[in-house]
Amino acid sequence: MAVATTVLIFTGCSSLGGGSPSKRSAKLSAGIQKAYSVNATTANRVAPIIVQSSDKYNLDPLLLAALIRQESSYRPTVVSPAGAVGLTQVMPRFWQKECPGDLYNEYININCGAYILKKYENNAGSIPKALAHYNVGPTAYNTNRKMKKQGKKYAKQVKGHKSELKKAL
Repeated sequence: MAVATTVLIFTGCSSLGGGSPSKRSAKLSAGIQKAYSVNATTANRVAPIIVQSSDKYNLDPLLLAALIRQESSYRPTVVSPAGAVGLTQVMPRFWQKECPGDLYNEYININCGAYILKKYENNAGSIPKALAHYNVGPTAYNTNRKMKKQGKKYAKQVKGHKSELKKAL
């Protein structure tokens, strides 16, 4: 009796195309610079982190890059009036347990933002809803009509940033 074996090999295919992480990072960096007018130093520094975090959490790197554009405009030290910090605007009081370490550290912050988005996607069942939850929180989204509307508007804005980035590639 013969046994068939299937081996799946993941080669990093994504919205950035196939290729090595460094090749995809270079392409993403160029797109971030062109679409969002981010300086080369910043784009070159964060693009590999975005690619790595996207691969780790099975997210579209363009989506994560667009979320960063929406949240912080690629300013790593920004703090929101609500206390969210860093590139992905993580709320330390809610996420410090799941994302230990210095949330101003770009690697920790982007990785945490990707973790949060994936967690929301798994719970909400879709990226648009996950983005809305990212912005207003699942409780506010599900219990407050105004917050739900704000979350949906946010998701639309991130989608627009993603489209801009895709055109720039």
